[in-house]
Amino acid sequence: MDSAQLRMARAALKIGVRDLAVMAGVTTATITRFENERGGLNSATQTKLKAALETAGVIFIDQNGNGPGVRLRDRTT
Repeated sequence: MDSAQLRMARAALKIGVRDLAVMAGVTTATITRFENERGGLNSATQTKLKAALETAGVIFIDQNGNGPGVRLRDRTT
């Protein structure tokens, strides 16, 4: 997960930094710093953020020639 994917995931879910911080158990400063590309994430923090977003319905799309991205899981299944 890169910083753009994190921003896209939050936008898709219509959640703020505070909401995600609570969901993932990390600080808002950590999320903001990563999204603004002013720092990386340690593996434990990245795992928490990614798991929280996936639980909320985000699917992360790997680099496929057009760049990495996200989409929402089909909620009808």
